[in-house]
Amino acid sequence: MAGNKVAYTNARLLDPASGLDGPGGILTNGETITDFGPKLFDKKPPKGTDAVDCDGKCLAPGLVDMRIEIGNLAATAAAAVSGGVTSAVCLPNTDPVIDDMSVVEFVARRARKQGKTKVYPYGAVTKGLAGDELAELGLLAESGAVAFTDGVQAVANAQVMRRALSYASTFGLMIVQHPEESSLAAGGVVTAGETATRLGLFGIPAAAEVIMVERDLRLCELTGGRLHIAHVSTANAIDAVRRGKDRGVNVTCDTAPPYFALNETAIGDYRTFAKLSPPLRSEDDRRAVVEGLKDGAIDAIASDHTPRDEESKRQPFAQAAPGGIGLGTLLAVSLELHHNGHMELLDVIKLITSAPAGLMGLTAGRLEKGGPADLVLFDPDEGWKVDADALPGKAQNSPFDGRPVQGRVLRTVIDGRTVFDSGEDP
Repeated sequence: MAGNKVAYTNARLLDPASGLDGPGGILTNGETITDFGPKLFDKKPPKGTDAVDCDGKCLAPGLVDMRIEIGNLAATAAAAVSGGVTSAVCLPNTDPVIDDMSVVEFVARRARKQGKTKVYPYGAVTKGLAGDELAELGLLAESGAVAFTDGVQAVANAQVMRRALSYASTFGLMIVQHPEESSLAAGGVVTAGETATRLGLFGIPAAAEVIMVERDLRLCELTGGRLHIAHVSTANAIDAVRRGKDRGVNVTCDTAPPYFALNETAIGDYRTFAKLSPPLRSEDDRRAVVEGLKDGAIDAIASDHTPRDEESKRQPFAQAAPGGIGLGTLLAVSLELHHNGHMELLDVIKLITSAPAGLMGLTAGRLEKGGPADLVLFDPDEGWKVDADALPGKAQNSPFDGRPVQGRVLRTVIDGRTVFDSGEDP
């Protein structure tokens, strides 16, 4: 439909950035939104316009996922659009590592050629993700890196982290940290405690998370830098971020669906699909994550999409690779916060649209005249059961495999083009 006018009629418009939640429509022309609002199509759509009847379903800005790992780009894009994700930020642990300007440009160019989800790269904080020597953060930012992280590993050296925060602050750039004190976590595969003991697995103390968070909050204060804590999963870490914000530290954080929808019992009898990093936590921690989302201590939700091949997961639990796919279930599992009565629908959608877009400085996640026509049409109430084998993409390592959920993506639109259609009559 690119290049044509498309009228989306009879929709429930959701735009968290402006607080809009009500009946209405959207008019797009080529790649942009030309108009939207509650009374846009009181009369018939203009002549020469393709009409899409939304049948009262929710029409919102396309989802923004601020943390994904890319295995196969085409498979990742297919998984993303099936989940309503129109913009995503990929970790730098690609091959080669995104620690050089040419790699930033290469990743962006390959993503554009796919013509599906818009992919923006993180730059590495340290060269080769080795944790020793800072990458050229300023040059990487000029080339298109939107923030900086060493991905699935923490910047363990405090002096290196201090320099990174200080250097990045001169450019107004954000450093994203994996919150885990690496020497405490070494060799661990689950959260230390009763479940680890019962299964005979080496545990990671939950305190490993808050120790790193507290250290980095102090370094952020020391340098005047901008710090973001990825996938917070424990009550103590969330409290630390909350206190940091209260005293004026420039800190934000996100979490991922497993940490508010699952707890460590999901491991069951050595279920490797539930082996994640950070590991699943106690029920008290899970509840604390929900509270953090409700009171704003946690700023956004990211899928933490980490595709793993079958061989790496069909191993004894201790040897299996950590990580779970999450693009195809991001919306449905996030909507549990609404269906369970914790949050209003618009507030949940904000956490996966305008909030992460704002953190990453992306022109995305909101309905805006002249803005990109990136949209998701979904039914918030339609129930389905997660079947990992049926989810789009090459990897099937979903920690939510077999889980009943509510909320189905019906259509995904990027730059005015329908890139996913569930095939059902919306």
